[in-house]
Amino acid sequence: MNEEQEKLIGREFRHFKGNLYRLEGFAKDSETLEPMAVYRALYGDGGLWVRPAKMFFETIERDGRKIKRFELKEDGK
Repeated sequence: MNEEQEKLIGREFRHFKGNLYRLEGFAKDSETLEPMAVYRALYGDGGLWVRPAKMFFETIERDGRKIKRFELKEDGK
């Protein structure tokens, strides 16, 4: 995790499949010490999720296009 990522805590992100999430913070995996992104669903029961921070911020390829797995939601979008 870096300072830029740290500034994103509390911000909303849209997953490439369309659902909204809020980045709650970061944690470390107890076995590997890998940085993990902790995020909350902004739909349904508001479940809390974790995944490797590297994966949260990565660019993926879908249908021949490169897109962000989680796109920062700008105000009004």
